[in-house]
Amino acid sequence: MDCLFCKIIKGEIPSNKVYEDEKVYAFHDISPAAPVHVLIIPKDHIPSANALTEENAPVVGHIFHVVAKLANELGIAEGGYRVVNNCGEDGGQTVQHLHFHLLGGRSLNWPPG
Repeated sequence: MDCLFCKIIKGEIPSNKVYEDEKVYAFHDISPAAPVHVLIIPKDHIPSANALTEENAPVVGHIFHVVAKLANELGIAEGGYRVVNNCGEDGGQTVQHLHFHLLGGRSLNWPPG
């Protein structure tokens, strides 16, 4: 498989890891859109939110548990933060591996773009 995020999980491409457990991997975005910009990805390759099934959907709940933990550890929980998932081309998804952006550390505008 030629997936960028799968290669990052395997250590074939370097990343600035912030968290890892048996289900997910989290790392700093190389092109941050906010002072805190972390990507949280499942270790299992799931192409997008459209590919979620009853069997693999529990990882999303785990990801949000990790989001809350990281928001506290990174000092953005109290001030607030945004969690974003882009799905498909029109949604802005550029890597075909389910991932969530944790953004914080500044006031975030709405609508996002």
